[in-house]
Amino acid sequence: MPELPEVETVRRSLASRISRRTIEDVELRLPKIAFALPGTLFADALRGRQIRELGRRGKYLLIHLDGDETLVIHLRMTGRLVHLRKEERETPEPPHTHAVFRLDDGSLLRYADVRQFGTLTLMATAEALVQPGKGRLGPEPLADDLSFALFHGALVKRKTKLKPLLLDQSFLAGLGNIYADEALARAALHPDRPADSLDEAESRRLYDSIRTVLQEGIDAKGTSFRDYVDGEGRKGEFQEKLWAYGREGALCRRCGGAIVREKRSGRSTHFCPNCQK
Repeated sequence: MPELPEVETVRRSLASRISRRTIEDVELRLPKIAFALPGTLFADALRGRQIRELGRRGKYLLIHLDGDETLVIHLRMTGRLVHLRKEERETPEPPHTHAVFRLDDGSLLRYADVRQFGTLTLMATAEALVQPGKGRLGPEPLADDLSFALFHGALVKRKTKLKPLLLDQSFLAGLGNIYADEALARAALHPDRPADSLDEAESRRLYDSIRTVLQEGIDAKGTSFRDYVDGEGRKGEFQEKLWAYGREGALCRRCGGAIVREKRSGRSTHFCPNCQK
């Protein structure tokens, strides 16, 4: 699933290409993925709208339109949003292309999704900035206003184990399975540790590790194992720098122990039992 670094990379790669462009037409091939404001049809509501700018909240991509409305795109497991310039329009469509946006400069924006879990929702911009999805979102992990003091204060009030807490979007917005495993590995913390058991030094390690792995993920243009590409169709490179995720049986980059993979609540968790305590 695209997480914060992947969605931020998509945002950055699309911003210079589609900002200030007007949506001339929308071809929606899988209606179940699209939702519009009450009483409006999705495609009709988007035709003729200008794209003002692109934003992001957690794992949600925000395409801000004129008229104080925003197209919120949640890529979920396998969603791809790729822009093709006018001269690239003949590039073969990937399988499972469910929506095509035609822009006023002759370019195309294609949305493809193998698993069909992603969603495209048109909503008021004021709402999108606060709650773009169903649940309340916590703070942005890389935001300047998320100080260590605020993070530590929230962390030690929770009895939840660290891994599920990091996946809780109401605690922090944007982490998923990959970057939660990576942050815990860098911080040398076991995924089953109760959050309220961490002392201040351990909490500081986790805070720093979360911010480090997310920024490194952005710098590497995301993690590509299967489906993820950026807005220009390019794969990321962070998979080459992972410490834990997807490295079952490989040597820990810190202590040389073996990375293990265990199932927790239906999800795979990768960690080093030797040095993550």
